Amino acid sequence: MLTLVVLLWALTFGGSAVDIGDALGALQAKLTFTPPADAATARTYLQVWELRVPRVLLSLVAGAALAIAGVLFQGLLRNPLVSPYTLGIAPAAAFGASYAIVFIGAETGGLSSSAWVVVGALTVSVASSVFVLALAATKRSDPSTLILLGIAVTQFFTAATSALQFTADQETLALIVQWTWGSVNGAVWSQVLMVAALFLAVYPFVQRKSGALNAIAFAGDDAAKSLGVPVTSTRLSLIGLAVVLTAVTISFTGIIGFVGLVAPHIARLLIGSNHRFLLPFSAVVGGLLLVVADSVGRTVLNPAVIPVGIVDALIGAPVFLYLILAKRRAAS
Repeated sequence: MLTLVVLLWALTFGGSAVDIGDALGALQAKLTFTPPADAATARTYLQVWELRVPRVLLSLVAGAALAIAGVLFQGLLRNPLVSPYTLGIAPAAAFGASYAIVFIGAETGGLSSSAWVVVGALTVSVASSVFVLALAATKRSDPSTLILLGIAVTQFFTAATSALQFTADQETLALIVQWTWGSVNGAVWSQVLMVAALFLAVYPFVQRKSGALNAIAFAGDDAAKSLGVPVTSTRLSLIGLAVVLTAVTISFTGIIGFVGLVAPHIARLLIGSNHRFLLPFSAVVGGLLLVVADSVGRTVLNPAVIPVGIVDALIGAPVFLYLILAKRRAAS
């Protein structure tokens, strides 16, 4: 119920005023195939359905996907400070997108919709992650090995992206920086459907593995093996799914990094660490966090829009700190 209220509330924010009644009217008219009463109403309904609804839904599913990926990384690597970018996914995606912008070119408007930018970000991030996972498999997917490999890959692609920025002209450099900020500007229905379809395909499998994830996260590899959990295959398969979720999502939105770290922690502080409940609750928290962040970004400096990746960190960090300090006070 809270999610529906927040989604409707988010539809009212933007360059022009749209109240809750207009938003509900637009949704009802679309779902019931009811024609608008006049031209002004038609323009409002078109604005809501074609611009604001895809933007809000992409924020919701992207936040949920990144939050699930964060839960998987933190549990499987047994480290609460890791995020979906531990394996260097974000720096690799940034390099792929930057390469496409510099050498292939991208439209100034609707950068996130540029096919070449999406293909570049997705291809390089997935290829980099496959390389890291293949190397880690030779060490039986040891968590410390994965983290160290991720650090090395992160440094490499960060330097490579900086080299591209150094050689780019001012306009191209602005496009690269805009992509790395993370944004849902220009969200379209095809993006929403792709990310949502991937999330709905992956989530049931991940939820079924929550028991094995609990064993690995809380008992350790040896104890999990004694309980009959195939640790190596489980870790590699779930991390592989987390990589795909992250890579596909950020190829459309750009780098939105903080939600994958903070959403699992917020959920864990509120409901505990049992992954049977932590997975769905983290998805809800991540989705709502990104929807609220985008709504704030569209409002604070209206008509200018602050990229959601920036607002996400500005909102999430204080909330994260407050929950940590509140938990410590309660424990003492």
